[in-house]
Amino acid sequence: MRIAVVAFETTHRTARAGLKRTEALARALSRRGHDVTVFCTQWWYGPDAGPWRVDDDLRYRRIDIAPDLPSSVVRLPVQLARFRPDVIHAAPAPPELLLSARVGATLSRAPLVCDWYGDEQFDSRLLGPARRAPSHTVVPSDYVESGLREDGIAGEHLTVLREFLEFEAIEAVEPAGEEHIVAGRRLDSDANLESLFLGLAELRREDWSATVIGDGPARGEFEQAAADLRIGDRVEFVGDVPREERIAHYRNAHTFVHTARRESFATELMWALACGCTGVVEYQSDSAAHELVERRPRGFRVTTSEEIAGAIQDSRDLDHRTIDDDFREFDRERVLESLLALYRDLGAGQ
Repeated sequence: MRIAVVAFETTHRTARAGLKRTEALARALSRRGHDVTVFCTQWWYGPDAGPWRVDDDLRYRRIDIAPDLPSSVVRLPVQLARFRPDVIHAAPAPPELLLSARVGATLSRAPLVCDWYGDEQFDSRLLGPARRAPSHTVVPSDYVESGLREDGIAGEHLTVLREFLEFEAIEAVEPAGEEHIVAGRRLDSDANLESLFLGLAELRREDWSATVIGDGPARGEFEQAAADLRIGDRVEFVGDVPREERIAHYRNAHTFVHTARRESFATELMWALACGCTGVVEYQSDSAAHELVERRPRGFRVTTSEEIAGAIQDSRDLDHRTIDDDFREFDRERVLESLLALYRDLGAGQ
């Protein structure tokens, strides 16, 4: 299938989770043998820099050399028409470029699928029309889907497409470390590790160790918070380690605790649960994390630090695992098959 992906910015310019998800899908489809090109602002430079660039098995095509939105809006439809895609998969921000992709889809006679993650920043009067422009919109969670429904998008135009993981990668890594409890996420103001630490402080007299995976601007504050609660010697901050090392920690740990205030999809929680961890999630109104543990026998949904402590204690009654086959529904191939089936249902390639 010939797939055009439209993203004004890429992960070479921003760390936004939604773009990481869009590029991950594009790269996985490319590695599966599909003809995938990402149309984006040029991020590669040098004397030999041309309009195309291949990076990590994914082909990029510049819309414009600089991030000039008005110029990109004008250029994109013609570029898409010349590419002749079977389907166009576009990020929603900025809305002006999504509407431009709609024009390109019309010229190409191809369906337009919008990958709406929920972490986009909008400052445009065209947001309303842009929401209605795609043939269909995919979202990572029920939480994001409900927000779009409230904004007037009909349910038949929305599909929840979860993020994916790779069970082959999990099975290839041996458990490592000695931690009982683990948490993982970017350490910013939304990470809310104070809730976890207050829960752990309730268990100060018990035998446990905890590992925090991730880095960010609030790391120093969290390290100080653990020290102030006199649990700093039992909480290890290991930083932003590679996926293989994260898997090793998750396969060894018994319980993963998620407390973040905002999350369109709890990626690290998904990986940890697939690695066999029991899951404790502090419910937050602006987070989808609880969706991964609801109605699961190895999951606990809580609302306070005291309940976090109680759930950690209760989780000890569950067997220790290093893999959970219930999460094979999140495996890369299953998620890609769902996306390709959606493309075909919309008429791609016909």
